[in-house]
Amino acid sequence: METEVIGRLYGEKLNTRNALLTGAGLTPDNNVEQTVLIWEGETLAATGSRTGNLLKCIAVDARYQGEGLMATVLTALRQAAFNEGYRHLFLYTKPQNRMQFTSLFFYPVAETKDVLLMEDKKDGICSFLSALPIKENRGNIGAIVMNCDPFTLGHQYLIEKAAAECDHVYIFVLSEDKGLFSANDRLAMVTKGTAHLGNVTVYPTGPYLISSATFPTYFLKENASPNDVQCQLDIATFSEYYIPHFGITRRYVGEEPLCPITGRYNRLLQEQLPIPLHVVPRLQRTGEPVSASAVRRLLKSGDKQAASALVPATTAEYF
Repeated sequence: METEVIGRLYGEKLNTRNALLTGAGLTPDNNVEQTVLIWEGETLAATGSRTGNLLKCIAVDARYQGEGLMATVLTALRQAAFNEGYRHLFLYTKPQNRMQFTSLFFYPVAETKDVLLMEDKKDGICSFLSALPIKENRGNIGAIVMNCDPFTLGHQYLIEKAAAECDHVYIFVLSEDKGLFSANDRLAMVTKGTAHLGNVTVYPTGPYLISSATFPTYFLKENASPNDVQCQLDIATFSEYYIPHFGITRRYVGEEPLCPITGRYNRLLQEQLPIPLHVVPRLQRTGEPVSASAVRRLLKSGDKQAASALVPATTAEYF
């Protein structure tokens, strides 16, 4: 058999790969950076793709199952990822595929009834969390997971509210580089904007608390809501690892009158978290909720002065 590793797929190779995925019960996802194709003559026997450190769209033709082709695909994807500097890989799959990928040295992180998140480092999430010092785990311990693109007066208000009600508050800033501001800048904004609060600790989420920007939907059932499944996996990860590690007793979110997806996420948190969820009314200015999306719109329109009025001085420095 011949192994081919290529970038963007076009034409007949794209159609052949998509046909294999469809036959395996997967919805083709063409938003990939690299694809492995395993050929038996002119027949595509197996395939797998990668975007960044995320492996996806992995399938073996039923006629060639049992021949070790899954291992061949993963080995090629791992080597290609290693060559581009990725040392920690993830994949999402159906829960019933757990043993298949475990035998190929991928390890479960968290799962729902629809999806299983796996990584190629055994106990990787536990090692990540163990590197984040526990500042306080007695009494009322609050937690907030935030994107902060950028950090606004609304975010600061929410954190100050939590800090006033808790013995300690952990802020987890999403580590994805998908927004207007980089993950490092957003983390620094939150750290500087909360420096006046002695019982607040700011940490990155690392690669574990996910967002819809990275969550693949190619293997979901037609009646499954991708946003709901992503939220449920996020809740499962937070509940299984973050809550016990830090001794978290309550989680805080801001009331969400603007974004239906975030509003739905808050409702799922309310229903599924094993700890109380505190929903704080949004800070308003001129009768409108302060939001990061409003700040981004103002920045893109060139109105830095209006944008700066909605953020702490420590954030305005980044403008």
